[in-house]
Amino acid sequence: MRYLVILCCICSLYGQNRSLQQESAVTTEHQVTINGKIIPYTATAGTQPVWNSSDKVVASLFYTYYQRSDIKNRTNRPLLISFNGGPGSASVWMHIAYTGPRILKVDEEGFPVQPYGIKENPYSVLDVADIVYVNPINTGYSRFIKTSDVKIDKKKYFGVNADIRYLAEWINTFVTRNNRWLSPKYIIGESYGATRVSGLALALQNSHWMYLNGVILVSPADYKVLRQGNPISVALNLPYFTAAAWHHKVLDKKLQEKDLLEILPVVEKFTLEELIPALAQGGFLDKNKKKQIAEKIALYSGLSVQTALQYNLRIPTSFFWKDLLREKGFTVGRLDSRYRGLDREDAGNRPDYNAELTSWLHSFTPAINYYLREQLNYKTDLSYNMFGSVHPWDRSNDNTRDNLRQAMAQNPNLRVMIQSGYYDGATTYFNAKYTMWQIDPSGKLQNRFRFEGYRSGHMMYLRYEDLKSSNAHLREFIENSIPEKQQSAKY
Repeated sequence: MRYLVILCCICSLYGQNRSLQQESAVTTEHQVTINGKIIPYTATAGTQPVWNSSDKVVASLFYTYYQRSDIKNRTNRPLLISFNGGPGSASVWMHIAYTGPRILKVDEEGFPVQPYGIKENPYSVLDVADIVYVNPINTGYSRFIKTSDVKIDKKKYFGVNADIRYLAEWINTFVTRNNRWLSPKYIIGESYGATRVSGLALALQNSHWMYLNGVILVSPADYKVLRQGNPISVALNLPYFTAAAWHHKVLDKKLQEKDLLEILPVVEKFTLEELIPALAQGGFLDKNKKKQIAEKIALYSGLSVQTALQYNLRIPTSFFWKDLLREKGFTVGRLDSRYRGLDREDAGNRPDYNAELTSWLHSFTPAINYYLREQLNYKTDLSYNMFGSVHPWDRSNDNTRDNLRQAMAQNPNLRVMIQSGYYDGATTYFNAKYTMWQIDPSGKLQNRFRFEGYRSGHMMYLRYEDLKSSNAHLREFIENSIPEKQQSAKY
């Protein structure tokens, strides 16, 4: 009978319906050594509601909030608000691999190692800023809250502008609840997250009267450029081809002997001054000129002249990932072309899978599940969605690039930094540069932009050397974008 009672208790604990608490918070105390200095901090893992226009709870977002605990007055203490992308990705990647006080265990180039786990991040920016990582609906532990009296219309949450609207309101509530209105505020987004935070910069100003000091775009996905198929969109991939080919040592010997940063400016110049004009002429390009351009593409990509001609100078990135190392029996990764994959057949036009993504999930998934449950003491039976269902996603009326320019124009204190990896084949570094150039066509804001490139991929911080440098650049950006005392925000 005694064993039956115990069994019934266990069943009652684990047999309940899985659901998310609308409101929750678990705070734990920790310390981390950053750049040789011990930093004490608290970590709060919790949930905060999302309300609809009738002030009814429709969802709750899971967040993790880190505060340095030896700071008494937070008036001048920056707050960094962090999002990943997808748009259905959890805010896990930058949390436990880039800016947070704990990072996952990987080797120095970012490849998985066992045993899995978490270690201190010696370069976290928690020394200079408090950080909150926010998971949009259906990512991480964030979920819709289903009740009998509230009908949920997913269109109001799954789309470029819908996403920005509800997240801006959520941030407003978080800042108010945590008494951070006086703090300098920064917002960082990776990949689609860069689209998200570009829009949030203006939405926070215009709808909530919250003015930011800085926006950080990590490997930004600019859908006015990406996958458009026009001459500019196609041509901007070539410098990335060069970087990936250089990394795998398949360029011409004379190029291979040079440092990557000696080669890329040459390829960028060719792209802007010769390749884009050639592609713009399409089928009317002179045949001899076409052959000359094809020879240059082959030289700078590691592919053949014949391939460039067969594709009419428009080599798809998917074919590049398949073909670059075809003779060696490998494919290269999409988000980080340092990673190599094995396909069933060497023939074909695209890889069977993304070599880098499977590698990342290999190490990130056990690390975040262990960390939240065992170190931050947040326990739930919900699955942690590394990627959640947010489809269909409404991409119409995406004016986020222009939104960011407008936010900068309205706010003289607002600065922008872009961070990109040279080996990222999804949101290439030259796409990111082009986006930066196009945000403000007047050129009046250019001294408020900063661009940093890294010898890594989409998540440049996975490479240990770039973890150090990218955090150093972010720390400098934060410290340099806080105005001097009594300095007016004016033109």
